[in-house]
Amino acid sequence: MEVILAKTAGFCFGVKRAMDMAGEQVGKEHIYTFGPIIHNEEVVEDLKQKGIGVIHSLKEAADVPPGTIIIRSHGIDKKTYTKLLELGWNIIDATCPFVKKIHRIVEEESGQGTQIVIIGNEHHPEVEGIMGWCKTPPVVIDTDEKAFHFDKKNVKKLCIVSQTTFNYKKFQDLVEIITKKGYDIVVRNTICNATEDRQTEARALAQKADAMIVIGGKNSSNTQKLFEICKEECENTYYIQTLRDLDLNKFSCAGCVGITAGASTPNNIIQEVHTNVRI
Repeated sequence: MEVILAKTAGFCFGVKRAMDMAGEQVGKEHIYTFGPIIHNEEVVEDLKQKGIGVIHSLKEAADVPPGTIIIRSHGIDKKTYTKLLELGWNIIDATCPFVKKIHRIVEEESGQGTQIVIIGNEHHPEVEGIMGWCKTPPVVIDTDEKAFHFDKKNVKKLCIVSQTTFNYKKFQDLVEIITKKGYDIVVRNTICNATEDRQTEARALAQKADAMIVIGGKNSSNTQKLFEICKEECENTYYIQTLRDLDLNKFSCAGCVGITAGASTPNNIIQEVHTNVRI
């Protein structure tokens, strides 16, 4: 059996940066993250064991003595950020720099009266955070249907941005639909280069593999996108969080197995799967 591990599998720059910042706080008292620091349950549990808890809301933040709070890699909205300061929290901002860039874009463009359109999942914490930096109500689009029905009367100029982990091809398709409506459009492709590279490599690997393994947290948007891409090219594609989720018997007849992983998947989990899949 040939087992090919994608070169881009595992922590991206933003996640590694957030994890390093959290690691520097291990051993100190009253340390929390605002929401799970990344979408990986194993990592969140490991930080909990090391004394870094999770606060999920402003109400929770108000109910405990303020200490140090780490802003998750996905970022948060401006109102929440300001309120945490007012509550007396010391903030360590681990928001991915690529996400912070989107915050600056939408704040500036919406301040000039431009209608903001966000290509992404409106229930994803990154998108919720981006929405909270807009000075006027944004529109979130993630399907062809929503793009076809998009109609903003008395709006001439649009600024389109994307969730950093959105499917690049899908982003292009949705932008094309909106572009045909005749608005004056500024398109800012804010999909992270690491996401685009990871998706391109996953697609190429799935095209030649007999089976694909995609590793990542169940709530990880970028991992879900990788699974969808791989499934399109390789019917025998499996989405797992750790080795214990994998039935190794399914690969006994595979000549080539490809492995990729989301941007929030720790290297030790990837290596454990890589080592054991051929046994």
